[in-house]
Amino acid sequence: MSGRRKVGNLLALAVLSALVQRPMHPYEIATTLRGWGKDHDMGIKWGSFYTVVRNLERHGLIAAVESVRAGRRPERTVYRITDAGRAELVDWTRELVSTPVAEQSRFRAGLSVLAVLHPEEATALLRRRLALLEEEVGAERAALAEHLRTLPRLFLVESEYDMAIREAEVAWVRALLAELGSGSYPGLAEWRAFHETGVLPAEPDGPGERSGSAP
Repeated sequence: MSGRRKVGNLLALAVLSALVQRPMHPYEIATTLRGWGKDHDMGIKWGSFYTVVRNLERHGLIAAVESVRAGRRPERTVYRITDAGRAELVDWTRELVSTPVAEQSRFRAGLSVLAVLHPEEATALLRRRLALLEEEVGAERAALAEHLRTLPRLFLVESEYDMAIREAEVAWVRALLAELGSGSYPGLAEWRAFHETGVLPAEPDGPGERSGSAP
């Protein structure tokens, strides 16, 4: 689990994935990761890059092999991945692929307080979101098809995942909008009445209460 990782920042995983290709100096590692789009895949914060590299070396996951100088540029240390680093890279990847972890979503946060909006406004905003999602999915589908012309599918599997998640969200938002539009959404009348009269709907109690609600 990530709690036992000697260096738990996902940027460390990215650095190890670069060095497994060949030894590199930090600037080359960063350039490679940007070229691969790893800053998008892992939400990399570049301000901690050199700290992560130092921590990887301190824990024996990478090792300095030489220092090089090009022209008047400062001397750069070239690093290689160690056997311990390779083992960490493989084990970490196994964990990430096999073990689901709850991840925070801004959309979920908004949905959790959707009741503060009038149903008509919520519907209009969801329609706006749906239009943007459909546009994004179309662009992602075209980009993926283009990339598949030159790259093996294995190196685009994360893009397939992103598109699948977006398509699932599109389907869910469409279904929610259909319920709101037809008036079949449970509690819609009470939701509307709350905004029009200020009267709060009755709160559930007993076994039917949502788990995790305040006592």
